[in-house]
Amino acid sequence: MYDHKLYVRTLSEFTRVLLSPYDVHAALGELADRVSEALGLIGSGVSLIHDGRLEFDNAHGAPIAEVERVQEQVQVGPCVAAVRSGQVVAVTDLASQADRWPDYCDAAARVGITAVASLPMRLGEDDAPIGALNLYADGLRDWPEEDVAAAAVMADMATAYLVNASYHRKQVELAEQLQSALDSRVIIEQAKGVLVARHRIAPGEAFNRLRRYARSRSVSLTSVADAVVRLKLDP
Repeated sequence: MYDHKLYVRTLSEFTRVLLSPYDVHAALGELADRVSEALGLIGSGVSLIHDGRLEFDNAHGAPIAEVERVQEQVQVGPCVAAVRSGQVVAVTDLASQADRWPDYCDAAARVGITAVASLPMRLGEDDAPIGALNLYADGLRDWPEEDVAAAAVMADMATAYLVNASYHRKQVELAEQLQSALDSRVIIEQAKGVLVARHRIAPGEAFNRLRRYARSRSVSLTSVADAVVRLKLDP
């Protein structure tokens, strides 16, 4: 049975994380630590889908990371099965799965892992999993329904971290693109002003000069404008 008070406190603390800037990998690592504590595990880990492959991201404890990396290398194990099926994969005794996942079971046995549960992480109920949260125990474990349900909320929290980080990154990229476009527009207008004053021509003709020069030399309009303003280029 999981530690309910610790579990509730963890959810509260990590909900607040979503409201401030954070490093997603560090957040997933911290979440793996807390999941392990709340559920009384020897460790937990998170693996994510990249280009169709399941790749290890973070884990609680070096031994757990070693097992997760073996699974990444062979692409066989409970985490892979959970992602492919979209269902929770809970194993009471890993020794019973040695024929199914030989490399993974050998790696787990070397570090004292005897039971595992893998929960798929998904954006929506009908969406394909984007990864899995993996729970590890050092004794035979039946994985009671309440433990799996509590861990499923943690898996949703991990998914929220990824979605929120992705949204924030896109917003930053959009802001950078808009700023770049604004900067380009400003330097082009400055260059047009220089040519208008220098040659006593209309702004439209000044712009055409900049554009023709850029096209003839296969360079950007912004770089030509910058050269006009800063280096006194006369296209």
